[in-house]
Amino acid sequence: MTKVKICGITHEVEIGIMNELVPDFVGFVFATKSRHFIAPEHAGLLRSKLRKGIKTVGVFANASLRNVAITMETAGLDMVQLHGDETAEYIAALREYIRCPIMKVVKVAKPIDADKAMYTTADYVMLDGGIAGSGKSFDWSLLGNVRRNFFLSGGLTPENIHDALQVNPKPFALNVSSGVESNKVKDYRKVMKFILAVREANQGRK
Repeated sequence: MTKVKICGITHEVEIGIMNELVPDFVGFVFATKSRHFIAPEHAGLLRSKLRKGIKTVGVFANASLRNVAITMETAGLDMVQLHGDETAEYIAALREYIRCPIMKVVKVAKPIDADKAMYTTADYVMLDGGIAGSGKSFDWSLLGNVRRNFFLSGGLTPENIHDALQVNPKPFALNVSSGVESNKVKDYRKVMKFILAVREANQGRK
C-alpha cells in the first residue's frame, strides 16, 4: 500500500494537522536555501509534539557529515534524506556517524537518471524532477525500469494523486510539500484531500 510523506514542516499548527490526519512520514528541511528551512532545535521541539508512530525525516543537501549527525541527534529524527550531490562514498561515511535509515533523492530528467535509482547504496530512494523544491512534476513514464521501492516526489497535489498512482511500478510512498499549502503553510483541507485520496486508492487495490 502506498504511504504518504508530508515534507517541509515548520509550524506548530502544522504538527496539529499531522497529528489529526496521521501521514506515515513527516519531513523537516535543514537545507538553508529552502524556504522550508528549520533550525534543529525548533524541529526537535515540534517533533516532541508529534503523534507517536509518525516517522520523522531530516532533509539535507550537501551538508557535512558532522552537521548531519549533530542535527539528527538534536532534533531526534528517524531517517536522513539526502537531496544534494551526495555520493556512495558519502553515504558509506555517513553510516559511521548515524544509525538510522538513509534515503537518497535521484533527480529524473531522462531514462538513464531513473536507472541510477537501482544502484544507490541508500536504504531508500526518492525520485524527483529537476530543481529541488520546484514543485514541478516530471515524466513519470521514465520510471518503468525501476525495480525497487521508491518515494515519488515533485509537483504532487490532491488533484493529480490518481495519475501518480497509475505509475508502474507503483510508488512505495508519495512525497508532497508545497502541493498541500496555502500561503506557504500546510492547509488542513489540502492535506486531508491528499491523504484520503491515497488511502481510498489503497483500499481499491486490496
